[in-house]
Amino acid sequence: MIHDPYIVPPLPASWPYEPGRPLRPLGCRVNLELPGLGPGWRVCTPGGQLIEGEALPLEGAFGRGGILRVGDLVMRPYRRGGLLRHLNERTYRTHLRFAAEHAVHRGLWEAGFPTVEPLGYAWRPNGIGVEGVLFTRLAEGEAWPRRWDLSAGRADAIRQALASLCEWGLWSPDLNATNILLPPSGGALVLDWDRAGFTPAGTDLWPRYRARLERSLRKLGAPAEALSIIGSAQLP
Repeated sequence: MIHDPYIVPPLPASWPYEPGRPLRPLGCRVNLELPGLGPGWRVCTPGGQLIEGEALPLEGAFGRGGILRVGDLVMRPYRRGGLLRHLNERTYRTHLRFAAEHAVHRGLWEAGFPTVEPLGYAWRPNGIGVEGVLFTRLAEGEAWPRRWDLSAGRADAIRQALASLCEWGLWSPDLNATNILLPPSGGALVLDWDRAGFTPAGTDLWPRYRARLERSLRKLGAPAEALSIIGSAQLP
């Protein structure tokens, strides 16, 4: 049997979240202008909704820059990381990477997983490829690295989210501490599903998630309390 990492599998029996209503299908419009990003975009949003308004930098956002807010919508341009960004920062071969992220993100949202609402994506020609942008609903809160002193409830919410991803078999290679948002009402939201995909049944993902987050936390200078949430440091 051929495994397709972008087909959303059935929820596990132990899934702790209440699934929500399905999102509206995407409708695509061509040759549109995006606020702050210029013309020539093919825009795919629920029902083909237009994106209009003033674009402002999203305050407090981590990432590689260029994240904009238009009302309650967030636009995150795709940017490469690592050494490759010095050669090719924003050009991708096709739009399929953007579509794949939206498909996985949509599956998570409809399953009730704690994340922001996905609102589509857009792309336009750039050199010999395309550049893209992802749309999500704005969610208030602070990124985990801005407040390491978590309550027991928030720590449990982070552990439960990670355990649920492992149980469902979803591997997100870009997950790091800056992609965990702490809303004012409590709990935790997990962001950024670029290159995420479902693994074959039976794959043990917890060691990979633990190593990935430990690297991120240590790079950010996290205290032992933060590392202990993923079992990478014992409290005295």
